[in-house]
Amino acid sequence: MALDHGLVGVESEPYERSWTARDTMLYALGVGCGTGELEFATEKGQRVLPTFAVLAAQAPGRRLGDFDPAMLVHAEQAFELYGELPPAGRVRTTTKVTGIHDKGSGALVTTRATAVDPETGEPVVSSRSAVFIRGEGGFGGERGPRDTWEPPDRAPDHKVTYATREDQALVYRLSGDYNPLHSDPEFAARAGFPRPILHGLCTYGVTGRALLHAVAGSDPARFRAMSGRFTSPVFPGEALTVSIWVDGSDVLFRTAKDDGTVVIDRGRAVISPRPAP
Repeated sequence: MALDHGLVGVESEPYERSWTARDTMLYALGVGCGTGELEFATEKGQRVLPTFAVLAAQAPGRRLGDFDPAMLVHAEQAFELYGELPPAGRVRTTTKVTGIHDKGSGALVTTRATAVDPETGEPVVSSRSAVFIRGEGGFGGERGPRDTWEPPDRAPDHKVTYATREDQALVYRLSGDYNPLHSDPEFAARAGFPRPILHGLCTYGVTGRALLHAVAGSDPARFRAMSGRFTSPVFPGEALTVSIWVDGSDVLFRTAKDDGTVVIDRGRAVISPRPAP
């Protein structure tokens, strides 16, 4: 058996998870917050980075079939928030594989997760993700929809650059993603990389910080949604520059390394207007 196509459309059993203030502070450190962002990295007046929503809505992964896990990479990620996340909380999540698409050199598996308040059933986070599994394409399936994203024909309204640390992946993995691709040089070599790469969701979180501060006034309550496609790996220690175009509440963005290599493309975010004084 390669990929299990029978999973498409089948909803998982509900999974409950909780998080603590320590978890959300550790996540903030994992995506690069420091002494300039103490409201996210310490307990004094603590608030939560919006991109933590992706972790809040995670449930145990479903077995997709038999393949070398070193061939799997995170391809896309999106989330929508229905309100600001608390420093500590609990949700009940269900997931569904929404498609297995044939990309020729590999397969793109898309998944949707819905996290609700266990007490009220009200939605907290909805999340969409995709993984690309090299070598699992060519089965004759549909390629899937194509995004027609294009950046505006003008200079970005904002450009924000953040450095990542050499140990960034070792800190970020403490938020729960222990994939050895990000820590074990031998495993990374088997996947074709010269050394461990940064988690895609860490790059995503660094990008979310840039969006939060540049276009949401550093107010998580205004940050409603974010999506993007991972296009190239990042190695810990590399700097990331986020180019941002603003059109009202709609925001387009792209994240690149110093050499110009784009690492998150087709980025979109939704930011609520600043409340009237």
